[in-house]
Amino acid sequence: MTVEPRIRNGICMTAHPKGCALAVQKEIDYVKSQPKFNGAKKVLVVGGSTGYGLSSRISLAFGSGAGTLNISFEKEGSEKRPATPGFYNNRAFDEKAKAEGLIAESINADAFSHETRKIAIERIKELFGKVDMIVYSLASPVRPDPDTGELYKSCLKPLGETYTAKSVNPEKGTVTEVSIEPADESEIAPTVKVMGGEDWMLWIKALKEADVLEDGFKSIAYSYIGPELTMAVYRKGTIGKAKEHLEATAKEITEFTKDINGQAWVSVNKALVTRSSSVIPVVPLYISLLFKIMKEKEIHEGCIEQMQRMFVQKIYNGSTAIVDEEGRLRLDDLEMRDDVQAEVEKRWDSITSDTLSEMTDIETYKSDFLKLHGFGFDEIDYTEDVDFL
Repeated sequence: MTVEPRIRNGICMTAHPKGCALAVQKEIDYVKSQPKFNGAKKVLVVGGSTGYGLSSRISLAFGSGAGTLNISFEKEGSEKRPATPGFYNNRAFDEKAKAEGLIAESINADAFSHETRKIAIERIKELFGKVDMIVYSLASPVRPDPDTGELYKSCLKPLGETYTAKSVNPEKGTVTEVSIEPADESEIAPTVKVMGGEDWMLWIKALKEADVLEDGFKSIAYSYIGPELTMAVYRKGTIGKAKEHLEATAKEITEFTKDINGQAWVSVNKALVTRSSSVIPVVPLYISLLFKIMKEKEIHEGCIEQMQRMFVQKIYNGSTAIVDEEGRLRLDDLEMRDDVQAEVEKRWDSITSDTLSEMTDIETYKSDFLKLHGFGFDEIDYTEDVDFL
């Protein structure tokens, strides 16, 4: 059957298996074009099927020769319906890594469950003995409590007062004003439960108890801060509370594992088109403007470029990790440069539906969004039938 992108409320409901495989190959090709580095060799990636988790896996495998075990929960395809992009990404990565003699496995299971942790630990013992890097990159709107089964749901809302700002409908090319009502107290705690560091710590505790953490192991999780423009809906909103908890958890993990010289960091990354960021109001318009400005200044990076730079320059640089005053890795350093943000502020008010194409790089935004799902590649004939299984 053939498959086309079917987009509903900013979410693409379909994926193209050949396109996803090509996207993975392009990231592999980038890493192989860069010098090798002496990084982690035995890696667990929790949430490595898309975005930063996938790029981390690719960078460590093809840049440092790491064996990788990935945990992610993806919907498989049927004869009539395609799988999720992550399913095809995992399959492509595992095949390509194994073809080069690397250990590569993906466990398709609920990463929040204690049972999945037990399964992962057994595979770690069989594949590696112990791991020297844990990448925690889960992005889910909900999280079941592993003990009680209670379902926590996150929300994307400001705190204190209604937030009103410009936003864009990428499909229609229209710029409108959106207002988001503030969260109440009952919505904050569940968001922290889903997007904070509680589950990250559960993984580390389970791995330590099972004695599968190497002495001197490292662990990273991912976050975002952003400019004042998006601050109310992001860093100062419900997500921000969760990210504060995530950053506090990194310090707790380092303290909890000091007897085996463990280190944990949060990496604050640049705004990019991801399956998560595409549904946050205001953010797609900001990203479209940011891309245009950073391309003009020749400092634009995608997921794989950032992860490669993080591992090579910030973590495995032959010395100590390069962090800010809060102990965070900063991959948003180029985005947050004074000259970049000054241009964002200068141009923001001029963006309308009529000036969208001229003032922003909305076309790259749309292209990147489609490519997350395997669409929009010139190398692929989308009129050909593909096997969804």
